[in-house]
Amino acid sequence: MSGAMQQQLDFIAYIQRLLVEGDFSATYKFALLHALADISIEKHHADPQAQLQIKFDELVDKFITLYWHQASPFGATGNNTEQLLLQNTDSSKQAKIITTLHDAKLNNINSISQLKKSQGWKNIRSSTLKTIKEGPLWLLQKLNGKEECFLYPHIKGQSYITLNAGIASCFRRFYDLVVYLAKNAWLQKIQSIKHNQALIGPQSQLHEFLFGVDRNALTKAKPILVELQSNTCFYCQKLMKNAIEVDHFIPFSRYANDLGHNFVAAHSTCNNSKSDFLAAQLHRERWQEQNLVTNSQHLTNELSDFFNCDSDKSLAVSNWAYQVAQVNSAKLWVKKGYFEEAASFKYKQPSTGLDLVAEEKPRYDV
Repeated sequence: MSGAMQQQLDFIAYIQRLLVEGDFSATYKFALLHALADISIEKHHADPQAQLQIKFDELVDKFITLYWHQASPFGATGNNTEQLLLQNTDSSKQAKIITTLHDAKLNNINSISQLKKSQGWKNIRSSTLKTIKEGPLWLLQKLNGKEECFLYPHIKGQSYITLNAGIASCFRRFYDLVVYLAKNAWLQKIQSIKHNQALIGPQSQLHEFLFGVDRNALTKAKPILVELQSNTCFYCQKLMKNAIEVDHFIPFSRYANDLGHNFVAAHSTCNNSKSDFLAAQLHRERWQEQNLVTNSQHLTNELSDFFNCDSDKSLAVSNWAYQVAQVNSAKLWVKKGYFEEAASFKYKQPSTGLDLVAEEKPRYDV
């Protein structure tokens, strides 16, 4: 067995142990695990055995993104603090980041972009960083009272952590699994807190509340995309009249973050047919040209108040998604009922351009 394969097996075993043997009094460790997986995707490195440096500022941004929606009352439209879901097993104490972000929302801050422009951002950033450093950063890898630094060494006094050699590659390889496990453990933790059970009830949309798409924000993107695409469906290239939807080009089920450059406008029929499949190469090339080259700055200008707009990050995520598809010989959606096999691509890093080479693969229907 190769060293890389053994490390991947060890990685899966470690993540399993971390979730079973770790001490989780709050949900911060799940958020940190999710954040490490996300950043590993967004900062792709060509060498699978490379280390990956992650700055604390990147972790702060991820934590605020993950907790932003959760800092709203559950199942209510008002701002009653008592309706916030507790994220700490100490029923008398709310998770600090939830309180901080909820207070910001009470001050009419309605988006993360607004938050970063507000007078209180410096204090919020500092408070969130303190929470990360005092809590999950040095406790995530503490199993049964013992530090086992498989993911990254505990070197304090720096402004970053460094994932051990090959770990970022493991996060990329098993991203779906890691995020699935982190979210479900997070969900179970919230459900286990007695205070929350009366709010949640026997049947609830808790998963959608914690981790779903902000549909209201998507409506902000629709008119911009419709105008940009001259009112034509991104996929079938036909005129859109009714039932226009905003589609995540890289499906939300594969990468559960809203990136401003990842949206396209499409007929609802095309969107529903594409579902959670990756789009075919011809669509991908058009998406890159439309969103990452020709209209990159325009999308940033128009959508940065509502979404994270970073074209390099969007390209890195798409490269990762299509590489995984290639490894798994996945089907790529062409149009309703038609698919093609994932092609073999040669990728460049986001900073070096958008060039790629693809081998033609047969298309087939189902």
